[in-house]
Amino acid sequence: MTYTINSDCISCGACAPECPTDAISAGTDKYIIDPEKCIECGNCAEVCPVEAPRPTEEQ
Repeated sequence: MTYTINSDCISCGACAPECPTDAISAGTDKYIIDPEKCIECGNCAEVCPVEAPRPTEEQ
């Protein structure tokens, strides 16, 4: 299951460089994850200071 970034995102950008497939980019209000590119590695969740990236099912 892919990851998505919830509304807790503070747009710090810590997650983007950790993504091996460049699936994360800055959105209007928060960072977003392209589900087509996400390989479910969880690197983004490991570095996020506010735990915004979550597996899609947990949203």
